[in-house]
Amino acid sequence: MSLGFSNSTILVVGGAGFVGSNLCHFLLEDENVAALIIVDNLLSSDMCNLPDDPRVTFLHGSITDNRILSHLPRDIQYVFHLACYHGNQSSIADPFADHENNTLTSLKLFDTLKDFPSLRKVVYAAAGCAVAEKTFDEAKSTTEEAPVSLYHDSPYSISKLIGELYGNYYFQHYGLPLVKARFQNVYGPREILGAGRWRGTAHTVWRNVVPTFVWKSLHSEALPLDNGGNASRDFIFVEDMARGLIACALKGEPGEVYNLASGEETTIWDLAHMINELAGNKTPVDLLPPRDWDRSGKRFGSTEKAKEKLGFKTQISIPEGLEKTLLWTIREKEHILRTMRTHSYFVPEVDKYITDRSKRGEADDR
Repeated sequence: MSLGFSNSTILVVGGAGFVGSNLCHFLLEDENVAALIIVDNLLSSDMCNLPDDPRVTFLHGSITDNRILSHLPRDIQYVFHLACYHGNQSSIADPFADHENNTLTSLKLFDTLKDFPSLRKVVYAAAGCAVAEKTFDEAKSTTEEAPVSLYHDSPYSISKLIGELYGNYYFQHYGLPLVKARFQNVYGPREILGAGRWRGTAHTVWRNVVPTFVWKSLHSEALPLDNGGNASRDFIFVEDMARGLIACALKGEPGEVYNLASGEETTIWDLAHMINELAGNKTPVDLLPPRDWDRSGKRFGSTEKAKEKLGFKTQISIPEGLEKTLLWTIREKEHILRTMRTHSYFVPEVDKYITDRSKRGEADDR
């Protein structure tokens, strides 16, 4: 398969993570990719996600590390900057760690890349949540030109905007060919619950809503619905996200920003019931009060600009994507559980899944 990366050397920062690893696997399907360099400090990622391909060079460490930066070949043509500090709750627990892994990363990478002579495109993973209107009323699709508030719910959101601002600076002053890709809520295979090191809260294990709901539903648990599941999001399957990132690299205009979105608004209530139906979980959902830090409410992204300028639109529907995610989770259940249990000292509830597994084994023996 040829994507259009003719004899290219590509750098993916955060390439062992959920989105980054899916992107890397997708890129390597192009036989014209000459070399793929992956940089990852494994803070919220897992080595098992790395592709096994002779074209891959893995550099273990942070992109803020001068040792890593000095090892980057200057003939890189394409860069995907996906490193971040995952996620909102972790950034609230430790804003300084978020700054180090979510803000300083962008500054040091962009400053290094400004002098690379062969650079064709740098794609930065921006955040749609950082520009979406804070509302629990009827949501309107968030366009790329939406106004940006100076008041944010988390350091993560702030850091993502600062990354865009640094990118704009290096574009204007040094001609860095930067394209900003604003993510919506990505889900799918290779998002491993508990991946990486402890980051201060139980959300190290219970990462985003889809993998958490899939895991709990497969174990016949009540899915927890903050604010009664009233919030809504724009869910985009990770394979579609990889295609969108590639479209940004090959067709995006330097200095521009594009939403990578499905354009569909899905409430958390509907998401929970879709997952429960797929998993055969009959346990009623658990209606909880709102999260005290979260004002984001309802949101979804506009797709018009990406369609017109990039020729990008999603291909995987939510039901199809959720089914793929559930089947992957079942296949990888043992590895996911081992990863979750590395944090059992801080989140002792994960040990119950060992007990559940033992009980099922005893029942099978009988």
